Amino acid sequence: MPLFSYRATTMDGSIIEGAIEANDEVSAAERIKNSGLIPLKIFIQDKRLKGRFALRSSKGDLVTFTTELSALLGAGLPLDRSLNILSEISESGEMKETIQSILRSIREGSSFSEALQRHPKIFPRIYINMVRAGEAGGVLDVVLEKLNEFLESMKELREHIFSAMIYPTILVLTGGASIAVLLTFVLPRFSVIFSELGRSLPLPTQILLTVSDAIRSYWWVIFVSLMGIWVSFKSYIKSEAGRYRWDSFKMKMMGEIVKKIETARFCRTLGTLLQSGVPLLQALNNAKDVVSNQVIASKIDIIAKGAKEGRGIAVPLNEIRLFPPLALSMIKVGEETGQLDTMLLKVAQTYERSLRVAIKRFVSFLEPALILGMGIIIGFIVISILMAIFSIVELPF
Repeated sequence: MPLFSYRATTMDGSIIEGAIEANDEVSAAERIKNSGLIPLKIFIQDKRLKGRFALRSSKGDLVTFTTELSALLGAGLPLDRSLNILSEISESGEMKETIQSILRSIREGSSFSEALQRHPKIFPRIYINMVRAGEAGGVLDVVLEKLNEFLESMKELREHIFSAMIYPTILVLTGGASIAVLLTFVLPRFSVIFSELGRSLPLPTQILLTVSDAIRSYWWVIFVSLMGIWVSFKSYIKSEAGRYRWDSFKMKMMGEIVKKIETARFCRTLGTLLQSGVPLLQALNNAKDVVSNQVIASKIDIIAKGAKEGRGIAVPLNEIRLFPPLALSMIKVGEETGQLDTMLLKVAQTYERSLRVAIKRFVSFLEPALILGMGIIIGFIVISILMAIFSIVELPF
């Protein structure tokens, strides 16, 4: 039975840390609740050790903040006491200061959503609007629970994409480093031998030596040129027209994956907002913010216009023809049955699972393609050197 470490609080706000044996995190949480404590964080001990060496991010802090605040409010603690507890136990200095600032704003008479609005770098607009809807309906603890589910799902999706690209990235870096060593260190040694012998070299070897000499002599020009191209490209895609064209290119190159990513994001965001009581038009405007592809985001206004005209969202979505057919059918059924929010979340779950399969298929194609490309380049270098050696010793090749 695994050993779980936990951090919990009593009803008077005292923080308690300890360890407990349980089959899983759910069982551990139940045992902690039965002992009269409010669990804030539960983790297997080796995972905590791993987390100490992991890089922290504002998104990770936001997930932790939402999880812990949801647990405290769900246990019946008032908002100000819950925030005070979180400010004491926060491991991030930046998050601790932010929570204290929010707490001061609330004590000065601001609402929770107004206090969050003063920290836009940490709390996105969708987060603030969902909190505002929870405050208006008196169900802030429920909304925070849904927000926690939403943030965890998005985090899991990002981590899956990141982990899938680790091996191809390492492959490109190691392959590139190997080629650089061959061209800048190994080949120059052979070129000295070849020039001393004064023999004419095969054409591939001559091409290779020319490239090697150019890299060694003008490496700084190449470096500055590449940096200039990179900076120009980044500046270009920051412009509205450049970003749109770049996203259009990505749609052509990886249309299936891009559509599944954006469908999952849009549907999960819109479904979560609608379940939290946010009006449809406002929810559509918020959902537009999480769609990163500008080709698709530009079409959200058409959907909002259709909804404003009383046509719902299924018909406008079908007209723009950017979402997969299955998603359109499920959204249409959800609208007809009055369960649009539930169906949107089901669409998100469906395409998040499908996206993992699509990414796995894409990576399974990318890896051999990269290996083949690197192999061809390195093979050309090796064969060119061997051809030169054989020509010098006058052996048949």
